[in-house]
Amino acid sequence: MTAPRGKKAEALARGLVKERLAACVNVTAAVSHYQWKGRLHRDAESLLLIKTDSSKWASLKRWVASKHPYSVPELLALRVDAGSPAYLSWLKAELK
Repeated sequence: MTAPRGKKAEALARGLVKERLAACVNVTAAVSHYQWKGRLHRDAESLLLIKTDSSKWASLKRWVASKHPYSVPELLALRVDAGSPAYLSWLKAELK
């Protein structure tokens, strides 16, 4: 998920973890290039890598829709085919 750099990205990350919609959120700097309303844009943003479980997807989408400042926030789900058993166990425990 992308978000404005700074306090808004940090607030989104903290909120997702606090609400147990994510076990962890990484916030990194990014530059996005995209078309919007017929114009080419280049924006400095934050990229939030949200680590969660598919059982949280519907709640996470609703939460993002209510908190995100963008009218069309980028929210994509990528399936994890494998991972460290210890990490995946920790992730599940943090989402309870």
